[in-house]
Amino acid sequence: MSHEIKIPSVGESITSATLAAWTKADGDYVKAGEEIVTLDTDKVSTPLEASHDGILKHLAAEGDELEIGAVIASIEEGDMPRESAQEASATPAESAPENKRAKEDSSSGQDVKATPVARKIADDEGVDLSSLKGTGVGGKVTKSDVLGAASKGEAAEEAAPAQTPAAAGDKPTTRRKMSPLRRKIATHLVNAQHDAAILTTFNECDMTEIMNLRKRIQDDFIARHGVKLGFMSFFIKAVVDALQAVPAINARLEGDELVENHFYDIGVAVGTDKGLMVPVVRDCDQKSFAEIEQDIIDYAVKAREGKIGLDDLQGGVFTITNGGIYGSLLSTPILNPPQSGILGMHSIQQRPIALNGEVVIRPMMYLALSYDHRIVDGKEAVTFLVRVKDCLENPERMLVGA
Repeated sequence: MSHEIKIPSVGESITSATLAAWTKADGDYVKAGEEIVTLDTDKVSTPLEASHDGILKHLAAEGDELEIGAVIASIEEGDMPRESAQEASATPAESAPENKRAKEDSSSGQDVKATPVARKIADDEGVDLSSLKGTGVGGKVTKSDVLGAASKGEAAEEAAPAQTPAAAGDKPTTRRKMSPLRRKIATHLVNAQHDAAILTTFNECDMTEIMNLRKRIQDDFIARHGVKLGFMSFFIKAVVDALQAVPAINARLEGDELVENHFYDIGVAVGTDKGLMVPVVRDCDQKSFAEIEQDIIDYAVKAREGKIGLDDLQGGVFTITNGGIYGSLLSTPILNPPQSGILGMHSIQQRPIALNGEVVIRPMMYLALSYDHRIVDGKEAVTFLVRVKDCLENPERMLVGA
């Protein structure tokens, strides 16, 4: 019996998805619950799992953009083929002679693990086994790996006559289609600047007290909570304090109505290889520093694994972005609509400042608050940023609620 694999609905506003990468090759035997493909939408990457045990057949290629509900694969129910079963049950002793032959046949001088069937097809089709990445048990090259490489080679040969030589003097370039996520980010940023009256105000913060506090209690903090005390939890707590002091920034426009939020879900911008994402740390006013740090760590792991979901990205009232981790000294962050404020953190640098009539060297950070001037007046924005600065320069204030 054959079962269709369709692109599932992953959000009301999402109408299509791009097939980013097949985790399982065409013709592989898969088990229910195994991840078989990764889908990219304009908001998140979503892994898709096999619904049944059986042979996987690809019906769409990597890079295809398809509508929600489109069929991308099928699974033919049945027992594991003998070849796959033999590969799964093979012992190191049984595969030793094969590995020896692979080493002798490899033109690169490296071991090539391959099934007998895969090796024969490679000989017939002229496929170099050493150039393939095996998807079988222990990285072994399978029949489907060789057939896939052979078909790609044929496609390349057919496409070659259609290519036109570059004109003399042309410089080499690479052209590729934007991912749905990158297109959405681009549209989001442009719309933000078109739809809001964005203004940025700046200040600088002496990070001495926070750095000294972290140094004093870091070991005890880790021993008690199992996570490090980073800078971001201080900034989140400082932002919550400032939002409580200046509620106008914890608001958004909906048509001709002003909606003021009475909760503190703070977005933290995270850079990934797929683009910028802003997962939201919930109820920051009620969480401890350790709970906030753990949430940030969990989101970082999810981002690396491409498992951040739509629920993780929705509902934030304010965003913090840290360009300092990349070396940025100063920037003007763009709003994350429908929010009316975003705080930019930057590199900490040892700089001379005047303190009590003397020039001293202190670890300083520039802060940048971008805000929607339609909602927030300059006085409120400056008051907010000064409050953030005061909280960071006097971190004990956040601990006792002063």
